[in-house]
Amino acid sequence: MLFVNTLILGTLISISAYSWFSMWIGLEINLLSFIPLINKSSNNYSSEASIKYFIIQALSSIFILFSIILILSVNNNFNFSINILTLILNSALLTKMGAAPFHFWFVEIIEGMNWLNSLILLTWQKIAPMILIMYNVNYFLYPFMFFIIMSCMIVSGIMGWNQISLRKILTYSSINHMGWMLSLILFNQSLWMFYFLIYSFISLSIIFIFKKMKINLIQQLFNIMSNNSSLKLFFIINFFSLGGLPPFLGFFPKWLSIEILIKSEFYLLALFMVIMTLLTMYFYLRLMISSLTFNNSNKINFNFKNLNLYFIYLNYFMNFSGLIFISILWNF
Repeated sequence: MLFVNTLILGTLISISAYSWFSMWIGLEINLLSFIPLINKSSNNYSSEASIKYFIIQALSSIFILFSIILILSVNNNFNFSINILTLILNSALLTKMGAAPFHFWFVEIIEGMNWLNSLILLTWQKIAPMILIMYNVNYFLYPFMFFIIMSCMIVSGIMGWNQISLRKILTYSSINHMGWMLSLILFNQSLWMFYFLIYSFISLSIIFIFKKMKINLIQQLFNIMSNNSSLKLFFIINFFSLGGLPPFLGFFPKWLSIEILIKSEFYLLALFMVIMTLLTMYFYLRLMISSLTFNNSNKINFNFKNLNLYFIYLNYFMNFSGLIFISILWNF
């Protein structure tokens, strides 16, 4: 519990700091708090994941500190100048949250984590880097950010094919959502937080069931879904919502994102993001269609009532009704 508190504290320090040095300290507190949580499982995979995570995050922190010191030496009042140092700083922040093409560590490390740590890495650990990028983004960085957004779309749309690990599928889905959130940071700095909350809720719903039922691979998911129609409905709704399929909750932030991109006259970027997101829908369509046709002769006894039914009902309510209510609230 101590490390969870300091993990939250580190993020809060980073996003509320008045100086970039305090921001860097918050990131380090967050890093040093997350390492023991990864290593808590006490197996070779978690130990390897914690070492890799520490090395990548430490290197990113070095580049952040390096760029901060150089900018301070060039500009005493620390206004971001149009030079390569801003690219170094933002590249390090993007590496910290696993955005493409700096995602080389993300997919492998998450395989060595349990589901709780995976949820933290997919959601909470992105908050501080995202907000810090929002603080210093400027027009000079737009071409670079467009490259990052398109890289996230391409990597998530192609690399997720033929994956059998559910963690890897959720990781590539996370990279896709990072592309959408980064595009919102450029044009509407408040809306990306709304997108992030919806993404976090859907991810929490899916990972909650995975953790309860100890599911790690697609085959295990098929085995359980083939014997329980309630779980089958739950996963169909949430995976389609995660992919942004209407009329589910996950479609609403994508709809707003496309509307903002079109109003900003970035038509080609909006079209490209929609096309590449359709490729990620292949993950979920493959899972759901296969589960509908899969017939498992080995019956698995699992009582759906063992799960928190209030959580399940809330999930159904949010996914079906959330789109309508949020649309009404947004118009007001």
